Amino acid sequence: MKNATLNQLSNADLHCHSKVSDGTLEPEALAARAKANGVSLWALTDHDEVGGQQRAMDAALALGLPYLTGVEVSVSFAGRVVHIVGLGFDHRNEALVAGLRATRGGREQRARDMAAGLAQVGIKGAYEGALKYVGNPELISRTHFARFLVEAGHCGDISEVFRRYLTEGKPGYVEHRWARLGDAMRWILEAGGQAVIAHPARYSFTPTEEYALITEFIGHGGRGVEVVTGSHSDADAAKYTETAIEFNLLASRGSDFHSPEESRTDLGQMKDLSGRLSPIWQLLETRIHWPPASTP
Repeated sequence: MKNATLNQLSNADLHCHSKVSDGTLEPEALAARAKANGVSLWALTDHDEVGGQQRAMDAALALGLPYLTGVEVSVSFAGRVVHIVGLGFDHRNEALVAGLRATRGGREQRARDMAAGLAQVGIKGAYEGALKYVGNPELISRTHFARFLVEAGHCGDISEVFRRYLTEGKPGYVEHRWARLGDAMRWILEAGGQAVIAHPARYSFTPTEEYALITEFIGHGGRGVEVVTGSHSDADAAKYTETAIEFNLLASRGSDFHSPEESRTDLGQMKDLSGRLSPIWQLLETRIHWPPASTP
């Protein structure tokens, strides 16, 4: 065991995004921000992409910050997009990399269709405008369109863009076919990692739908659920504390940080997990990359 104990990792932040997907900072800048904010264990979890993992790991370890590999996989379940966070896997695993590449496929056509829908309501040049914010063209997303629409003066902030233009039934919404839950779970687990249901309160599932998600997730080998996250209120955290206990799930914690200007929760600035919960990083002890200074 390294000098840093698992009990000293309570300010873990295991969910955030870089410019490699839909964040605005490079992996190295995120590592520095996490370190400055007192994060004790960090994971970069870009959407459907592990291209920033080595950079994030190298930067974190150089700063003396323990690191877990991470990714946030987009999954279709019960007619909604659900996100599964993978942690502690081999980011060079060929099956994982290929699966994520296939999941990303089709984003360009979806983006062009979104732009066409926006053009029909008088918003021209949205595709080209969104591209200005894209670090990886394979991962062009609604967030990139939202940033363009705010910059162009069509809306005051990103939340307004989503309400008016980018949610189901609105002019710029186009559905994409994401990975199946079982496929995403297999990629993560066979690469040596563990899977976590990300921000479950965001999906607005009925109790029956949520029960189906959790039980199918567990059936595929899932072990964790995000309890404390930038997407959850205190009431949500209390609810999913009980959910984790009920289903014997380990708890995860992450800011879901994307940008200094846009995110309501900064890296490492979340409340602690309840002492009644077992954190996911206890299961991932052997998968943590420790800085050289932590070696006995």
